[in-house]
Amino acid sequence: MAKKVTLKEDFLKGIWKENPILIALLGLCPTLAVTISVENGLAMGLAASFVLICSSTLISILRNLIPKQVRIASFIVIIATFVTIADRYLAAFYPDISKNLGPFIPLIIVNCMILGRQEAFASKNGVGRSILDAVGMGIGFTLVLIILSGIRELLGSGTLLGMQVMWPSFSPWMVMILPPGAFLTLGLMIGASNWINDRRAK
Repeated sequence: MAKKVTLKEDFLKGIWKENPILIALLGLCPTLAVTISVENGLAMGLAASFVLICSSTLISILRNLIPKQVRIASFIVIIATFVTIADRYLAAFYPDISKNLGPFIPLIIVNCMILGRQEAFASKNGVGRSILDAVGMGIGFTLVLIILSGIRELLGSGTLLGMQVMWPSFSPWMVMILPPGAFLTLGLMIGASNWINDRRAK
């Protein structure tokens, strides 16, 4: 008999056990591209979380009405609607952040994390569980972006949220604000998470 998954587990799995970046390795394109600063990482995380939560809610509500033959196309249309809302909101109220994130907000439409949660969870479960799953996944995604962008901004620019925090004689590591710095830092984070999971398993 399969173990019944609790609501708490639905929520918490996205934060660590099934973290979309560290464990599932989904959504890596924006993760590597926009995490030069904490501001960018936070904005991307919140935008993706908004799209994920809203689309999961709506798809869960409509799951019995969407024909299986067109479910993927329907999911993409729903996701694209909320991505457009997020994109226009940032452009209207936070133009600098919108400019910094560039095409990566519209590209949320094809983010494997979001589409994958619709296919694997929201289309098969009730509204409450789908919302909890989406919120947990969104928090897990956003936390990794904040940590990754915080490390890169701190070592690459000597700042956090644009404020100087490193000592005056600190020489920024320019590699950290370049693509190799993103790959290196994320690789170390994934390695650390695997090590922690192995230690817990033993």
